[in-house]
Amino acid sequence: MRHGKYPLIVTFLVPPLLLYGIFVLSPYLQAFQISTTNWLGYSAEADFVGLENFATLLRDGYVWNAIKNNAILLLVLPLVTIGLGLFFATMLNMGGRRGRAGVVGVTGTAAYRLVYFFPQVLSVVIIAIIWREVYHPNNGLLNASLGALGINGPSWLGDPRFAFWCVLAVLIWSNVGFYVVLFGAAMQAIPRDIYEAVMLDGASRFVTLFKVTIPLLWDTVQVAWIYLAIAALDGFILVQLMTNGGPNFSSDVIGLRMYDTAFGSETKFGYASAIGVVMFFLTLSVAVLALRAARRDRIEYS
Repeated sequence: MRHGKYPLIVTFLVPPLLLYGIFVLSPYLQAFQISTTNWLGYSAEADFVGLENFATLLRDGYVWNAIKNNAILLLVLPLVTIGLGLFFATMLNMGGRRGRAGVVGVTGTAAYRLVYFFPQVLSVVIIAIIWREVYHPNNGLLNASLGALGINGPSWLGDPRFAFWCVLAVLIWSNVGFYVVLFGAAMQAIPRDIYEAVMLDGASRFVTLFKVTIPLLWDTVQVAWIYLAIAALDGFILVQLMTNGGPNFSSDVIGLRMYDTAFGSETKFGYASAIGVVMFFLTLSVAVLALRAARRDRIEYS
């Protein structure tokens, strides 16, 4: 500091920014450049083809099928996950007996939080393997339970009618616990006087949730919506390990389509980079639209 603030800023700020530019921004820029070539990923040369890869992408039925599946994920995953997260968090924090202005949680709240949060400590690979065994048509837990009821379960991951929805169910299961804890922590920060006043007015828990809790948690809900929207545009690891996009591309997603294009039998890195560029702008657009659509005046409380 004896030499002024600017040498200090340069000393501590420039090296991290330089590393960020090399290892984060540079690959993005390279992806844009590669998307305009026909590079196969292993050759030393790459011919410039301009926007030809993007024109091909617009005519690629497999890409559009993957985008359709991602669009369904984008619609269902945030809506169901946030809805379940708010419901369970409300039950854990205000679902018990009507004591202390009706804000007492159910008995065993700590144990329930642990159970809900447990999937977060598992890696995605472990989750995929566990649920692949649960869905196994012969000795899986799901079909065994249905068999005990006299019902012959289908081949869940081998049937195009069910495979995508089975993966979607696992995505919801693996994410909802985190948001139960997140919303629960946010609810704990809301002053109990507010709930006391609402209960004295005779409001039910349903009215309290939609008229009091959700408006006061709106910033948290907005962040959750953005994170889940980004997750819905990915889903790559879970889909690859559980179904690999099958059967008959029924559970394919855009991330897996990009991976197979780059590292599959064709190894079209230029075309795969074009898909990656489209994913980049789709993700950015979804995040911006979610922020603008969910914008509302902040509700302050003391």
